[in-house]
Amino acid sequence: MGMQATSKGTMPVVLLKEGGTERKGREATKNNIAAAKIIAEIVHTSLGPRGMDKMLVDSLGDVTITNDGATILKEIDVQHPAAKMLVEIAKTTDNEVGDGTTSAVILAGALLEHAEFLIDQDVHPTIIVDGYKKAARKTKEFLEEIADTVSPVDKIMLTKIAKTSMQTKLVRKDSDLLAEIVVKAVTAISEKEGEKYIVDIDDIKVEKKAGGSIKDSTIIQGIVLDKEIVHGGMPRTITDAKIALINTALEISKTETDAKINISNPQQLKSFLDEENRMLKNMVDKVIGSGANVVLCQKGLDDMAQHYLAKAGIIAVRRIKESDLTKLAKATGARIVTNLDDLFEKDLGSAQIVEERKIEEDKWVFIEGCKHPKSVTLLLRGGSQRVVDEVERSIHDSLMVVKDVIEKPQIVAGGGAPETYASTKLRSWAKTLDGREQLAAEKFADALESIPLILAENAGMDPIDTLTILRAKQQKGEKWTGIDVMKGKIANMKSSDIIEPLAVKLQIVSASSEAACMLLRIDDVIATQGSRGGGGGGEGGMPPGMGGMPPGMGGMGGMPDMGGMM
Repeated sequence: MGMQATSKGTMPVVLLKEGGTERKGREATKNNIAAAKIIAEIVHTSLGPRGMDKMLVDSLGDVTITNDGATILKEIDVQHPAAKMLVEIAKTTDNEVGDGTTSAVILAGALLEHAEFLIDQDVHPTIIVDGYKKAARKTKEFLEEIADTVSPVDKIMLTKIAKTSMQTKLVRKDSDLLAEIVVKAVTAISEKEGEKYIVDIDDIKVEKKAGGSIKDSTIIQGIVLDKEIVHGGMPRTITDAKIALINTALEISKTETDAKINISNPQQLKSFLDEENRMLKNMVDKVIGSGANVVLCQKGLDDMAQHYLAKAGIIAVRRIKESDLTKLAKATGARIVTNLDDLFEKDLGSAQIVEERKIEEDKWVFIEGCKHPKSVTLLLRGGSQRVVDEVERSIHDSLMVVKDVIEKPQIVAGGGAPETYASTKLRSWAKTLDGREQLAAEKFADALESIPLILAENAGMDPIDTLTILRAKQQKGEKWTGIDVMKGKIANMKSSDIIEPLAVKLQIVSASSEAACMLLRIDDVIATQGSRGGGGGGEGGMPPGMGGMPPGMGGMGGMPDMGGMM
């Protein structure tokens, strides 16, 4: 399999290791574009409110049912190197703005598909890349032009945005209730800095439990811990709670070095144990002395300490995750204490009620009714585990878009309206370019239209008719005209309350054009043996992982244990 590359002479030179493959020039570009198109094809049916879901089964047989672009691509283990780039776009878009992951992948796929057409006509990839970069910059300007500025505290507006992001998901029927919860949660934790607002989504704790229905989802002004109270003798409810957050263990620490204690008679043993108990009681007394009636501990609690705490009528929960402890500090206003000598009344947090409740078969501790919680919990419910998982993914997208608008209060309509607007504008702008870049810019405009095109297709409308009417209306200057997928007609998306953050649209354009440009610049794919997916997943190379011998059998690896047989 050694690959031969010949220089001008006749002497064959073996350059790559055995099993290595190389694809050059147009073949390499074609292969990459084909892979990217396949990825875009996988997700394109899940775009929009009429989009379908995907069922993904992993190697362990776990099932995920979702239509969140990022999740779909994360779950399918993509081998092809070019396809991996599209998976990355979905991931970054998910982390940056939370929504629009499917659109970003579709747009990247469309950009590459249109570029392929130009490459076939002998337009050099670098020229396409330049044209695309200019067009992307221009597209973002056009989008910023039509964006409306809103007030970051306008609850009605924020609710519309939260609802729009849920329209494409499984939870759309319950989007009224959920959008309200989402907006409450984000506005509770947003902090004003100067003129701007800052939102840290991590301050919202999302707990999910199968059971009930999506309608039973609630917001809790405080934190829910998926732990139970440690001791049966403790009260199950405390109102007007004074909460101590401790990130040290309430137990006698063992010595670091090996220490021996020689005990010669039972009397000494008793005094040794009594001393241990006294130390524990001492610790508990410090907690009681501070006036706390709820102790939340990150580490362990000794049985004896539990006994003393229970006697004092204090609720205790142990082994709480550090991230939850930080959230608790934000919610209750408590200070996390490492040293018990340092625990005073001013360090305690407060909550109206701390209570253990049974949720399905688990007991959870609810800490709620915090005055101005800077951290809240969303408790999501659903008919089955799969449903709750998907509700959680939908809520994540929704929280993110509300955050986007609070941090950057500019909005556009949805339903493919801004894309059509930008593509109409791009076409007339492209005419000002000279040379072949003009072709690339026009192709960029075509690619933008793939979003409304696919929306129409998924809605069962005639894509060509829809697009022509849409273009005509946009030409007349009706910039909010888009596709109302649920009604299956072309409508003003602004009055249909389909509203999206500008930040999402800008991110989609940036991410997809960057990825497309990067793939277009590749003219040579060299796979060495041992790297997975030689030469484009089996075609042209060997099937992934089969390069040469199976791993572990390299050379004589398997021989020594046969020594005894010879």
